[in-house]
Amino acid sequence: MIGKFKIVIIIYSLLGALLVGCNDTSNSESNKEKRNDVHVPKTVYGVNVDTLNVITDRVKKNEFLSDILLRYGVSYNSIDFIARHTKDIFDVRKIIAGNKYSIIQTIDTLPSTLYFAYELSPSKYVIYSFKDTITATKGAKEIVISDSNTSGIIESSLWNAIVENNADPNLANELSEIYAWTIDFFGLQEGNSYKAIYEELHVDSNYVGLGNIKASMFYHGGDSLYAFYFEQNGKGDYFDEKGNSLQRTFLKAPLRFSRISSRFSHSRLHPVLKIRRPHHGVDYAAATGTPVYTVGDGTVIKKGYQKRGGGNYIKIKHNGTYSTTYMHLKGYAKGIKVGNHVRQGDLIGYVGATGLATGPHLDFRFYRNGKPVDPLKVESPPSLPIDSSYQVTFDSIVRVYISQLELVN
Repeated sequence: MIGKFKIVIIIYSLLGALLVGCNDTSNSESNKEKRNDVHVPKTVYGVNVDTLNVITDRVKKNEFLSDILLRYGVSYNSIDFIARHTKDIFDVRKIIAGNKYSIIQTIDTLPSTLYFAYELSPSKYVIYSFKDTITATKGAKEIVISDSNTSGIIESSLWNAIVENNADPNLANELSEIYAWTIDFFGLQEGNSYKAIYEELHVDSNYVGLGNIKASMFYHGGDSLYAFYFEQNGKGDYFDEKGNSLQRTFLKAPLRFSRISSRFSHSRLHPVLKIRRPHHGVDYAAATGTPVYTVGDGTVIKKGYQKRGGGNYIKIKHNGTYSTTYMHLKGYAKGIKVGNHVRQGDLIGYVGATGLATGPHLDFRFYRNGKPVDPLKVESPPSLPIDSSYQVTFDSIVRVYISQLELVN
C-alpha cells in the first residue's frame, strides 16, 4: 500500500509541476504583453501634449499676434520680446489671415500658455516657448508622399478635363510646363487625351499639394508624347522615351552687353518721366547698333512702334508658356516680320534709343503665361539628353512607367 501511495504522490507532483509550468508560460506571455504595451506619447509640433490642452484656430482678418496671445493670457512684455528679439526666426508682423495656429496650455483652473505655434505653410511652422525663457524655433512636419494617377479626354481645355476628373487643377499647369516646347496648349483639339502618374503630398493626413509628375503621356496630333522625370548629376528634368530632353535652353542674354543699367522692379523711378512705375524688364546698356538676338526658338507675333514708351519693339512667342519682348530698337534685322519663325541666336534687331529712353539700351522682357518675370531669375533648363552612364537605368524606368501608364484608365 505504501508503495502505491508513493506512486500516486509522485504522479500528482509531476502533474503539479506541469500545471505550474503552464501557469508560468501564461504569466510570461502576459508579462510580455505588458512589456510590449508601451505608451507612445502624443506630440504636436514636437511637444509632448499628453497632459496639456491644445487649442487650434486660424488667424482672422486684421488680427495681429498681440490680439491672439493676449486672449490666452500672454503678457505684453512677452509679446514685445517676441516682436523685438525673434525677427531672425520669423517677423511676427507678417502673419497671414487664414493661416493655422495652436495654443498649448496647462490643464488647470487658470490655464497657463506654454507654447504658441504658427504655421507658415501646411508643413512648416515656428513655435514659441513661454516656459523658463522665451524662445522661437522653426520646425517642419513630416510630408508623406504617395503615388496617384489620372487620365482624361479633352473636350474644351486641359484645365477643365483635369477638374472634371477631380484631380488637382495645378496638374494642368505642371503638364503645360513639361510639354511647353512640344505642345501648344492654346491649340489643343477636342479628343486629345492625357495620362499622368504623379506624387501627392500629405501632412497630418491632409492633402497639401503635388509632388513630381513621374510619368505622363499626351495624345496630340496623332502622336503619343511621353515624358519621364529622371535625375542625373543631381538635377531632375523631363525626357521622352528615347532620353531626349523635353526642354530647350534659353540664351543667358539677347546681346553682348557692357553692363546692366536697370533691373526688374515693381517700382522704379522712370529716368524720363520722373515718376515711379513698374519696370518689368532688364535694361542692357550697349552702343547704338549693337546686334540683338532672340534667346530661343519661336515665332514673331508683334513688330512695330510702342507709343507707351517702348519705341521700336519685337515680341516673340516661344511656346504656349514663354514669350519675350525686345524694346527701344534702332531697327530690325533684314526679313524680320510678323509670322516669321526664328531660331535661338538669330539676329532680330539692333540696339537704339527709340521711345522714352535717355540713351541707347535694350529693354528685354520675359513673360511666363502672359505675366512678366525677372529675366535674370529665369532658370535656363538643360537641353542635354540622358548621359550615357545613366542610359541603362533610364531605359529600365521607362519600361516600368510605360507599362503602368497603359493600365491607367
